[in-house]
Amino acid sequence: MRDSLLRVASLVRKEVLALMRDPRSRVILFVPPLLQSFLFGYAATFDLNHAPYAVYDEDRSAASADLLARMDGSGVFERVATIQQSSDIARLIDDRDALLVLRIGPDFERKLSAGQQADIQLIADGRNSNTAGTAVSYVTAIVGGFNADWRAAHDMPDPPVTTSVRAWYNGNLETSWNMIPGLIGTITLLQVLMLTALSVAREREDGTFDQLLVTPIRPSEIMLGKALPSTVIGLIQATIILLVAQLWFKIPFAGSFVTLYAGLIPFVIASVGIGLFVSSLVANMQQAMLFSFILLMPFILLSGLATPIANMPDVFQWMTLIDPLRYALDITRRVYLEGAGLGQLIGDIWPMLLIGAITLPIAAWMFRNRLT
Repeated sequence: MRDSLLRVASLVRKEVLALMRDPRSRVILFVPPLLQSFLFGYAATFDLNHAPYAVYDEDRSAASADLLARMDGSGVFERVATIQQSSDIARLIDDRDALLVLRIGPDFERKLSAGQQADIQLIADGRNSNTAGTAVSYVTAIVGGFNADWRAAHDMPDPPVTTSVRAWYNGNLETSWNMIPGLIGTITLLQVLMLTALSVAREREDGTFDQLLVTPIRPSEIMLGKALPSTVIGLIQATIILLVAQLWFKIPFAGSFVTLYAGLIPFVIASVGIGLFVSSLVANMQQAMLFSFILLMPFILLSGLATPIANMPDVFQWMTLIDPLRYALDITRRVYLEGAGLGQLIGDIWPMLLIGAITLPIAAWMFRNRLT
């Protein structure tokens, strides 16, 4: 065991030195235009057409029914719940069952009939500020149409309904609060996948791969020596982004660092498995970079980083289930903004562990065959 650890440590040292000295390891290749056009055209849509929302109608009047009918008939919003008590709002938002909750006060129609302003409240999920902001703007437009029709029907000069917006977890709906925590997983995937895929390819291209075959180092030790540096560098990169988010952008961290890294470790394991699988297939660094970016673009576009997964076609939504970045983004945003605990993240952790449990043995088997 001691000799095995020493051999792995020597490989790790060699890999770190090679990664730091070789500028080709940081070269980024252009992804084929066809792949980008296909993914952007279908997956990266900014149209909001299936926004789940819930209703808390305390008035239950003809006026509130008219407003809700406009919401339901807009083609943008899909009502997922009609709640009876305010305590249900937190559950719907926390579980991501509803993007926003529309709350109508008990005196809505009476105030309208008396010529007074009637307030409605929107409670939005600010963890995805882009989507929430777009949904709020659509609601505002619907309320504007309701106002115009009500004024015309009742001869009122002033807008009868005003809207107050309250966003949870991101009060000002700032894009950086949504994007920067998401980059923790995105940059980690980029770093780990690229460095792991390039590791064996660099050995083959430099002519040092054959030298490993005559050493006493076993294939499993070589694979471990290739994986550990990429894992450590990926976690360091995640830490740097985390520090930038807190120290420069001043985004408050609501969760636990232990929980965050406990969720990132399975993600790194899955990313290493995918990177080693790519590394076992390619013959040189150019192929390694090309294969890496062919995988990276779908991973990023299908992760929900910029566009909601619910807006994608069904076939793409199924494809996101094998995307480790999807689960990493959910973990980083929920821990960072929501303060979610480890028990709430089990649904994101076990799929990444499953991806790692599949890709690592396959990569090890292919790696062993390439060495023999």
